[in-house]
Amino acid sequence: MADPLPRLAILAGGGTLPARIAAAVRGQGREVFVVAFEGHTDPATVEGVPHLWSRFGAAGTIIQRLHDERVGEVVFAGPVRRPSFTELLPDWRTTRFLARVGTRALGDDGLLRAVVRELEEEGFRVVGLHELLGDLLTRPGPVGRLLPDAEAQRDIERAAQVARTLGAMDVGQGAVVQQGIVLAVEAVEGTDAMLDRCAALRRPGPGGVLVKVRKPQQDRRIDLPTMGVTTVENAARAGLRGIAVEAGGSLLVDRAAVAEAADRLGLFVVGIAVGGEAGSEAGRGFPGGQAAERPA
Repeated sequence: MADPLPRLAILAGGGTLPARIAAAVRGQGREVFVVAFEGHTDPATVEGVPHLWSRFGAAGTIIQRLHDERVGEVVFAGPVRRPSFTELLPDWRTTRFLARVGTRALGDDGLLRAVVRELEEEGFRVVGLHELLGDLLTRPGPVGRLLPDAEAQRDIERAAQVARTLGAMDVGQGAVVQQGIVLAVEAVEGTDAMLDRCAALRRPGPGGVLVKVRKPQQDRRIDLPTMGVTTVENAARAGLRGIAVEAGGSLLVDRAAVAEAADRLGLFVVGIAVGGEAGSEAGRGFPGGQAAERPA
């Protein structure tokens, strides 16, 4: 008989993804423990699940509780807003951690990698969402009925190049381009706030496109670009005509619902191949590099 899988701890951010992961893993007969963060995690996430409510700065308490709960693996799920130092209220363990990583962790990617190293030094194995639910990874090609035309494909390539270059600097994962002009780039505010800004920036003519790609240096286990129905709805409100996300390097939450929303709102959603180097031809569209036309 195979050994049972180790207990999984979910470090839960916002949105529905942490609850989806918890339900799926428990459905596989695996034990789950959720670390919920005050002001970030939806309370519904922890209903009926063993859990701990904590603030970000209580690293000592969190790590000790993970040991007490016999956790073997840890996964990060759901977006979080990076707290200010005053919100953090660091305990001695967090203060020691911040002093050790110093300026190396100024960006989100650097900070998260430092957190992963800390957990691994404590004996936990950090796993990616795609290792638990492989069907979350975005696949190449269209999601829904609509496809980008040649002009939209050029905007996709431009936006992917911009996002990839900014990602290499640990700035963000997304960009919006309309008719070759960069309308917005994602920074600390996140995708939804970036899309809110785009509504007032759109130009006459065909709408722009949102592209989200993984940072070139990014650990695939943490903070992969994620999109779902809310992203499609916000893109439509911003006057965009489509979304492209990196195939194999991003997460698509509830593919069927995303396809339905995209078709209903008249947007294309596609998974694209992305080049390996920032500043290279980053957006390569569908396999073979050919732009697909919007059907009549």
